[in-house]
Amino acid sequence: MHTNTLANPGPLGLMGFGMTTILLNLHNAGFFPLTSIIISMGIFYGGIAQIIAGIMEYKHGNTFGTTAFTSYGAFWLSLVGIILLPRMGLADASDAVFLGVYLGLWGIFTLFMFFGTLRASRALQIVFGSLTVLFAMLCAGNITGNHAIIVAAGYIGLFCGASAIYLAMAEVINEQMDRQVMPIG
Repeated sequence: MHTNTLANPGPLGLMGFGMTTILLNLHNAGFFPLTSIIISMGIFYGGIAQIIAGIMEYKHGNTFGTTAFTSYGAFWLSLVGIILLPRMGLADASDAVFLGVYLGLWGIFTLFMFFGTLRASRALQIVFGSLTVLFAMLCAGNITGNHAIIVAAGYIGLFCGASAIYLAMAEVINEQMDRQVMPIG
């Protein structure tokens, strides 16, 4: 007898988000320059892979997962556009204040998504809670021109990305072992 079961797309989306977030925030924290590594991850893993995960969540009937993964996938692609379009001569570069507004809007979206996690696992709450703080700090740092806030945000971003990777791997390992090996709360 064949049963039609669908794979959980959550780990794919969480890994695309988590790994890309860590790379960008290694830059924000001052460890590395903004290079093709971050841009490529933003396009392919943070962007495209998350959008694929969001489409897969749609097939599961998961409105939260669809909204989160497709939106953050589009975030990464739009961020890459903000960086690359001026370099390619296709658009004017934005100033830091307008970049702060962009990040602030993503922070508001993320805050509402955080509210959507309040009946979910603690691990997911940590991902969205720390992401809300990250966007708020990046918004404030860009609008005020205070680089120290952006550096501090980089450390929050490292934690946020690591928490997403942990949750992704916990979901994969727990499913593979058919028991909870890594707690997600």
